[in-house]
Amino acid sequence: MSYWYPIETKLILASRSPRRTEILKLASVPHIVYPSAVEEKSMEGTPCDIVMHWAQLKAADVAHKFPDHPVLGADTMVFRDGALLGKPENEAQAFQMLHSLSGRWHTVYGGVALMWQSRGLSFTFAEATRVKFRNLPDNEIRAYIATGEPMDKAGAYGIQGRGCVLVDKVDGCYFNVMGLPISRFLHRLKDSLS
Repeated sequence: MSYWYPIETKLILASRSPRRTEILKLASVPHIVYPSAVEEKSMEGTPCDIVMHWAQLKAADVAHKFPDHPVLGADTMVFRDGALLGKPENEAQAFQMLHSLSGRWHTVYGGVALMWQSRGLSFTFAEATRVKFRNLPDNEIRAYIATGEPMDKAGAYGIQGRGCVLVDKVDGCYFNVMGLPISRFLHRLKDSLS
């Protein structure tokens, strides 16, 4: 138990994202990884509504299996000029995405949902962070794609990995871009317990 995670019950992370696990470890949050089986599909709505919707579904999918634990669901999406940039299906799509982000701002939306059934506790929120890329020459984009890192990430980059060299500026929560706005989540959890 710590000041930031003021309960003794382990958190259940309804995600297989190694980045979210890393963030929870950095914040000393004791947790168990139990990925949700929810399959995301395209849907209409604002970016905030979409990421909150998927975060809630992921948390709900796992919460009934662990009613005595807080269950965390999360979702992250990248938008540029109103267009969703999901995970690339191939290297050509990764190149297209990264080329479209070169020298421009885009927004990363993170949805967070917590459900703790035995306590009757739940909350959901969305966080938005703006990110600006440097002007990227095509050979640099190809070199980054060759590392394999972009292939399982929304927007085709990971800010916490080799993709850090693509980023010029971040306006907002860095950890939201990585996959979980940890400070806001832990403060919201603490407030909900008081």
